[in-house]
Amino acid sequence: MQEASRINPQPGAPMDRDQLGPESEGDRRKSGPIAWMAGHTVAANLLMVVFLVGGLIFSGQIKKEVFPDFELDMVTIAMSYPGASPEEVERGIILAIEEAVQGLDDIKEVTSVAREGSATVTVEIVEGKNIQRVAQDIQNAVDRITSFPDEAEDARVTINQRRRYVVSLALYGNPGERILRETAEMVRDRLLQDPGITQVDLAGIRDYEISISVPQATLRAYGLTLEGVAATIRRAAVELPGGSIKTESGDVLVRMTERRDFGPQFARIPIITANDGTQVLLGDIAEVEDGFEDTDTFATYNGERCILIDVYRVGEQTPLEVSDAVRANMAVIRPDLPPGVHLVPRNDRSDIYRQRMDLMLRNGYFGLALVFILLAIFLEPRLAFWVSMGIPISILGSLFFLPAAGVSINVMSMFAFIVTLGIVVDDAIVAGENMYHHHQPVNPG
Repeated sequence: MQEASRINPQPGAPMDRDQLGPESEGDRRKSGPIAWMAGHTVAANLLMVVFLVGGLIFSGQIKKEVFPDFELDMVTIAMSYPGASPEEVERGIILAIEEAVQGLDDIKEVTSVAREGSATVTVEIVEGKNIQRVAQDIQNAVDRITSFPDEAEDARVTINQRRRYVVSLALYGNPGERILRETAEMVRDRLLQDPGITQVDLAGIRDYEISISVPQATLRAYGLTLEGVAATIRRAAVELPGGSIKTESGDVLVRMTERRDFGPQFARIPIITANDGTQVLLGDIAEVEDGFEDTDTFATYNGERCILIDVYRVGEQTPLEVSDAVRANMAVIRPDLPPGVHLVPRNDRSDIYRQRMDLMLRNGYFGLALVFILLAIFLEPRLAFWVSMGIPISILGSLFFLPAAGVSINVMSMFAFIVTLGIVVDDAIVAGENMYHHHQPVNPG
């Protein structure tokens, strides 16, 4: 039978940790960070002020965007091969490009798409590498390829960039495609004059094109060929630097400025010059028209021809600032539009940002009011006030650290705040009731 022994330490003698009873264990638990804060109220109040003031100050410095910004480590190689089938595009273009770029450094993956008349090769770069240098290496590798078909156009190597879209404006009506295009360019120029708007692009439009038609009978009558006429136009419509000439008074820059942008300018190009100085101009033998590229792609809005004016934000611009600037300019531009032309906003992404922000603020206000009112009614107002202060302290305290962490205010981070608000409100109610319970006087009976 094992004997139970009892240790009775002498008064003033030190006790071993194993001899501590349940009450001593509870005292030892009171030495944590929360207990330290409870015993050092000045430090706790100082930290509260830092979170409140610092959060208010840094909240204006946090980047605000609809979705988190990220970089695309991709380079796209686009090449046109008019009239070729997808199989011919793959054999003549894609296989040659893939073989040229796959051996380069810092290439992670190559994806190719062959379409009728065009090829697209997307090269993914290893994360963290210098994309500018890799893009230049890809450009050099593509330029060294000599097996491309003669009918293929030059390859275009571009770095994929994710532009931060905000809002589109739909300019629609039936005044004629040229008038609609000129009006869209006017709207774009007016928008860019606002300092709050930096980047505006036009979409759903056809490129300008000057068509020149020469009858076959006219070519035979003058002894010309279509290739010869095209070569003459190409030589006459150029703008090239010609170097400089040194003179006693300084250098004189030489430049050929024969650029032509409109049909009537091309119509004045001399095609034939006789010995006596008489000339046959292009407009005498051909029909020259200013028009648009012949494509099957166009945009409509409410059943009418439409041009989309896309507005993007850059730098530290916020979605709300850009959207408000666009809408303010729309009110000024609309009276200057031609009859029958309308301008309306569509697909405004700032609405998503605004709705999520309103939801977060509304939940915060309701949660704060709910905690204060319930605790003030069932417990006491002083306790309700200090417990409710935990909600703004928590939110502003997080805003104090967001800039250093590189986190922006966007729809995802605001959703996290909405979820956290529910946790903080529930915690505040439980903590307040627990504190009230421990502050009640003990009834000996």
